[in-house]
Amino acid sequence: MLVRADLNVPLGGDRITDEKRITASLPTLRHLLDAGARVVLLSHLGRPKGEAKPEFSLAPVARRLDELLPGATSFVPVPNGDPVRAAVDRLEDGDRGLLENTRYLPGETKNDESLAAEWASLADLFVNDAFGTAHRAHASTEGIARVVRERGGLAVAGFLLERELAYLQGILEAPSRPFVAVIGGSKISGKIDVIEALLPRVDRLLIGGAMANTFFVALGLEVGDSLVEPDRVDLAGDLLERAGAKLLLPIDVRVAEQIDVAAEPRVAARTEVKARERVADVGPDTERLFADELQGAATVLWNGPMGVFEMAPFAKGTLAIANSAAEAADQGSTVVVGGGDSVAAVEQAGVASRLTHISTGGGASLDLLAGKTLPGVQILSERGSLPQERAP
Repeated sequence: MLVRADLNVPLGGDRITDEKRITASLPTLRHLLDAGARVVLLSHLGRPKGEAKPEFSLAPVARRLDELLPGATSFVPVPNGDPVRAAVDRLEDGDRGLLENTRYLPGETKNDESLAAEWASLADLFVNDAFGTAHRAHASTEGIARVVRERGGLAVAGFLLERELAYLQGILEAPSRPFVAVIGGSKISGKIDVIEALLPRVDRLLIGGAMANTFFVALGLEVGDSLVEPDRVDLAGDLLERAGAKLLLPIDVRVAEQIDVAAEPRVAARTEVKARERVADVGPDTERLFADELQGAATVLWNGPMGVFEMAPFAKGTLAIANSAAEAADQGSTVVVGGGDSVAAVEQAGVASRLTHISTGGGASLDLLAGKTLPGVQILSERGSLPQERAP
């Protein structure tokens, strides 16, 4: 049985610095191994660009799997070829093997048919549990599933992928109301499809981060030396006109002449930004305004920080949203967080365990929220999910 997992974890040398993606894959792996499956794991790690580079090896992941699961992981130091076939042939029921980084091969990202067929020949059942790569038509995602199905086998979703789809599609298709979305980050251009998709669905759309500056310019406000997308000002103005009262912008901001860790931000109304200042966070009045909206919501979606939260002087707005989202979840709201920066923020705030769902996929979650088709999901069989009960 082939399992495409997302084991793309950050490494410091050969040490895993954040193992969330590994632990997120464990329910599917435990289910399959307990049922006696012979599991062959595939994953990428980083961007080796089609070359075998030691710093992108999955060997540390294999060692961590051995600490989290009973038994030993048979690590194959190459992603294809005769050593892989030999290692798979040695697996017994309930055993697992992990192939080396799929992106060591240039054919992976090109969705090479022969590579997909080689991997597909190892099993009759393919389980995709890698939501973080589901928006990519790669050989280890779309390619394997297609070949397995053509040969009469099944390609199904693992528990992690199924959970991601249930929450993200659920809030788009049938959210409990009021439905409030918080969208942040640096650029409108990176999230315009998401904003367009959400606008007719939400009851409130709260905008923060540097992208708010472009909306300010559309309103004729001074933003000093802040990051702005000049070619998106007209688009921002159009969104404001179409959204009306549904779209809320920050009413105050934290500004500084230099955005660095030693800065001492000044709180200013959005109408009082000076010519040499840079907007780097939302202000306290905005924190309270947005908190009120979240407290009254039945469904909350958050994607993107409110400022340069990686620097302590400009982290207050983002951390305030994290805490407000957690309070909403405590009161029974469905709170879904997607995107790497937002996930980092809820962890930094210490509220991750209080939220309903935290997505493991950055680009995949954005594409899904924008209404785009995910190749790694679309190709799955009609009976696209693993049975929930464990085998005896």
